[in-house]
Amino acid sequence: MEFRVDRQTLAEAVAWAARTLPARPALPVLAGMLVEASSDGGLSLAGFDYEVSASARIEADVAASGRVLVPGRLLSDIVRSLPAQPVEVSLKGAEVVVRCGNAEFGLLTMPVEDYPALPEPPGLAGTVPGDVFAAAVAQVTPAAGRDDTLPMLTGVRVDIDGDTMWLACTDRYRIAARELTWSPSDPGFKAGVVVPARTLADTAKAIKPGAEVTIDLAGTADTLIGVSGGGRAMTSRLLDDQYIDYRKRLNGTWTSTAKIRTAPFVEAIKRVALVTERGTPVRLAFTADELRIRAASGDAARANESLPAELTGEDVDIAFSPQYLLDGLAGIETEFARLECSGPTRAALLTAIPDPEDDESEPDADGDTGFRYLAMPVRLTA
Repeated sequence: MEFRVDRQTLAEAVAWAARTLPARPALPVLAGMLVEASSDGGLSLAGFDYEVSASARIEADVAASGRVLVPGRLLSDIVRSLPAQPVEVSLKGAEVVVRCGNAEFGLLTMPVEDYPALPEPPGLAGTVPGDVFAAAVAQVTPAAGRDDTLPMLTGVRVDIDGDTMWLACTDRYRIAARELTWSPSDPGFKAGVVVPARTLADTAKAIKPGAEVTIDLAGTADTLIGVSGGGRAMTSRLLDDQYIDYRKRLNGTWTSTAKIRTAPFVEAIKRVALVTERGTPVRLAFTADELRIRAASGDAARANESLPAELTGEDVDIAFSPQYLLDGLAGIETEFARLECSGPTRAALLTAIPDPEDDESEPDADGDTGFRYLAMPVRLTA
């Protein structure tokens, strides 16, 4: 095996493949990265831990094809540290030699014949613009749970029905959901799966801007999902598909609806939250034309700020974790946000208010038809 490749291109591909490498592998070969150079000028790098696989394919000047297994994390560290010059890689006996400028490294190969076969993704389910997919995943994953004893809550629920896809996460205290349009390979395709949130978030971030994302799912008895685009691909085992009926919970009847400018609302929450301690909420008091934001840490510090707002319905005095509010508002990209609730102890819904020139009944040009964020308030004591 022998090839020459651009350093930055190689570094990005190696970093992607290394993301699945376990820190404490159950088998020594799982610490390895599979490097394959083909005579057609393609270079593939892959990592696998029996749960998730990540692979990248890039172009290289291949002088001799071959397949080797090398210590993955070490290769990633080496390539990241190389100067901005072309990288030459060759196999010399049992050693892979990496040269770049005046730097040279030798890596002892691992037994490639012991490396497990990479999982084959299911059949093609459809495609979605990469930018739309990445934005949707980024909107919902902050609400995913972090408790591994409740695996279902650490995942992203993906529901597909025809050309509509829903993504949703919940940690029991909030629900973030995004509905978008996509292009299924079969107009009648349906599926409902739960994908590890961390894996899906990392994948979405790594997809190159402008690339089209391919989703691989069988649609029946799914145990594996494949996501690929822009030369990057991953497969992941799915979590238990049992999930709450989140769409029903997002469709409530609200007695109060407030409209407020998104950016000033975010900045005000950040300022007021400076005086909060862990577990201390910020308090939102809406009246007909004003929002008052307050917080205090006992007698040590307090903060309050007022913003113009429009309220329809009853006055509202409600409190939330400031981070929960900021996570929800981060998913709203329009000038105005809408907050709907039915009292200080009931969950409140945050949504975007489309720009006046947009037709609210039609999907946006980027495929978005709705981000919704439901959060439970903190009970007020005084």
